[in-house]
Amino acid sequence: MATENAGILDGPDGKARCFWHGNLPDYLHYHDHEWGRPVTDDRRLFEKICLEGFQSGLSWLTILRKRENFREAFAGFDFDKVALFTEEDVERMLGNADIIRHRGKIVSTINNAKRAREMIDEFGSLAAWFWKFEPGPDERPEIVDLAHLRANPTTAVSVRISKELKKRGWSFVGPTTVYAFMQAMGLVNDHLEGCYCRAEVEKERERLKRPK
Repeated sequence: MATENAGILDGPDGKARCFWHGNLPDYLHYHDHEWGRPVTDDRRLFEKICLEGFQSGLSWLTILRKRENFREAFAGFDFDKVALFTEEDVERMLGNADIIRHRGKIVSTINNAKRAREMIDEFGSLAAWFWKFEPGPDERPEIVDLAHLRANPTTAVSVRISKELKKRGWSFVGPTTVYAFMQAMGLVNDHLEGCYCRAEVEKERERLKRPK
């Protein structure tokens, strides 16, 4: 049941949440325990930006329900291992019906693992690089209606990150993909006003020790 606040949905436990999980159990768990919680672990950051690339043209729920299969196929998204994948590994994954069998996205993930290694050599960690782009309160998308909210907006910051990643040789990292990554990894807190998670996430962000 929707509450009076636009975009808020009452869950089966009576708690008010962002509407987009639709009270589907696995999606609801993702909303409550992962989405927006700040992440500084390099492997999780790498996994997420690669899976956001796989999600392009699909729903995140589709990817979420295949995530464990992706983790198995891509060595737990250990970028040191993925960077060494060969054409034989590409063919192996193209035959794996439990993931998204898109050659371009598979090859992109292997390429991005190599680029991640380069970035870590230069900056010390992926987290240090991504978190330096954390936007201020005046660098947020204007949510004008629910249709816009559903559209995974872009911002000047996500455009800038996308351009920088592409200069460094990353692929499948367009501005919309990057902003969805920022939302999920807690670089911004886009839980809606009225969602019980919003205050929790904000406290986690306040306590977070930003990587340098």
